[in-house]
Amino acid sequence: MSSDLLQEEHHQVRETVRAFADEVVAPRARDLDEKEEFPADIVKRMGELGFMGLPYPEQYGGAGLDTLAYAIAVEEIARVCGSTAITLSAHVSLGCGPVYANGSEEQKRRFLVPMAKGEAIGAFGLTEPGAGSDAAGTQTRAEKVKGGWKVNGSKIYITNGSVAKYITFTARTEPGKSTKGISAFILDTATPGFKVGKKEKKMGLRGSDTVAVSFEDCFVPEDQMIGDAAGGFGTFMRTLTAGRISIGALALGLARGAYEHSVKYAQQRHQFGQPIASFQAIQFMLADMATRIDAARLLVYRAARMRDAGEEHVKEAAMAKLFASEMGNWVTDKAIQIHGGIGYCRDIPVERMHRDVKLMEIGEGTSEIQRLVIAREILRET
Repeated sequence: MSSDLLQEEHHQVRETVRAFADEVVAPRARDLDEKEEFPADIVKRMGELGFMGLPYPEQYGGAGLDTLAYAIAVEEIARVCGSTAITLSAHVSLGCGPVYANGSEEQKRRFLVPMAKGEAIGAFGLTEPGAGSDAAGTQTRAEKVKGGWKVNGSKIYITNGSVAKYITFTARTEPGKSTKGISAFILDTATPGFKVGKKEKKMGLRGSDTVAVSFEDCFVPEDQMIGDAAGGFGTFMRTLTAGRISIGALALGLARGAYEHSVKYAQQRHQFGQPIASFQAIQFMLADMATRIDAARLLVYRAARMRDAGEEHVKEAAMAKLFASEMGNWVTDKAIQIHGGIGYCRDIPVERMHRDVKLMEIGEGTSEIQRLVIAREILRET
C-alpha cells in the first residue's frame, strides 16, 4: 500500500513485527506444524512486546494503537506462520474484544488488562456441535441461581481453549426467546466444572491450540455477565465483524508469504537452460498473485480504517474476509504449482501455507455466510 495511506506508526509497527516474525517466529514455524506444538514462548514474547493488546487503550494494558496497526501485525506474523498468527488473532479480536466493547469498567480492569498485557491468554466460545453457522442455535444453558448462573453445555473448535486463562462464551438464559435469550459471559478457566476436551487433529494451523470445552454445573458470578442478559448474541456478532478484519489480514499474510517464496524460487529454479521466471506461464501466475494480494490488502485495510473511524463496516469487513480468504487459497495453490513437485513436500513452506489458509474460508463465518451478510447489507442500503 502506498506510504501516503499509512501513518508513521503503521510503518513502525510493520518494521517491528516483521523483524520479530523473521527472527523469532519463522525459524520455528515448520516444527510447530510438524509437532503440533503450541508456541508458548513466542506468545510470551509477543506479550512483552505489546502485540497481545495492540488495538486497546494504554489504560487497559494495551499499546494504544488502532485496528489498522493490529491488522498489519497479524499480516506480518501470518507471512511466516499461520499458527502463531491465529493464536494472536483469536486472543486479541475474540478473547479481548467482547470485554472491551461491552464489558463494565470493573470487567475491563479485571479481565482485559491482564489479557492486553499478555499476562493471560483469552479465548472465545461460540461454536457448538449443533450451532456452527447457525449461531442462534446455541444450546449451552445458563440457569439463574443465587449470586450468579449455573452453566451446562459444550463448545467446539475453540482456539486457545486449553491455554486460555479467560474465556468469553455464549449461553442461553431465556429459552424460547431466540437471539434475545442468549447472554454473554466471561469465565476464569480454573473455575470448577470447566473442562477441556480433546485436541483437534487439524489439516492446518497445527501449531495453534484448538479444543472442545464443556461446562458441567459451572458457577459464573453475576458480575461476569458481559452487557445485559438480552444482548449476548449481538455482542458476539459484533465481535465476529471485527474478527473478520483480522482473518482477512491473516489470509493476506499467508498469501504474501507464499508469493514471496514463489518469486524467489522462480528466479532460482532453472529448466531448459534458464530460470523458470523467464517463462510467460510463470510470469502470468506471479502477476495475478501480486494483483490479487494488493486488492485484498486494500479491502482489509479499508475495513480497518472504517472501524477506526467509527463508521459502519459490517459489509466491508465481510468483503475483506471473503475476498482475502478465497484469494489466499488461490495464491497458495498457484505457489505450489510454481514450485512443482517440491511444492507438494512438507519441507517447503508453501505446502504448509496452503493447508493453513483453508480455515480462513471457514472460521468466523464461512464464505457462504459472508456472501449472505454482504447481500443483506447491499439490499438494506437500497
